[in-house]
Amino acid sequence: MSDKHLYKVVFVNQDQIYEIYAKNVYQSDIYGFVTVEDFVFGEKSSILIDPTEEKLRSEFENVNCSFIPMHKIIRIDQVKKRGPAKIFAGESEAATAGNVSSLYPSDKKK
Repeated sequence: MSDKHLYKVVFVNQDQIYEIYAKNVYQSDIYGFVTVEDFVFGEKSSILIDPTEEKLRSEFENVNCSFIPMHKIIRIDQVKKRGPAKIFAGESEAATAGNVSSLYPSDKKK
């Protein structure tokens, strides 16, 4: 992959939806995983600090590359410029708020 490319990767991690930016995204040698390398975050010297982006920066601070299971990837976009890294409400919170319901309800008896 070229350093000119920038990718926005949206995936599910522990019932939260992560939106991060990276320079390299490709199919991993580990079957069923996508490799994400060279994470891109905003400048640390800025006056305004986004707490969500700071949380993501600290979580991925010493990570060279991350292996994300393919079934947890929601979307990968090639973008022209970086936006803010974000964490959204996860699957369980989003499912209860909308018209989505579980295929395997745990409260029904056989």
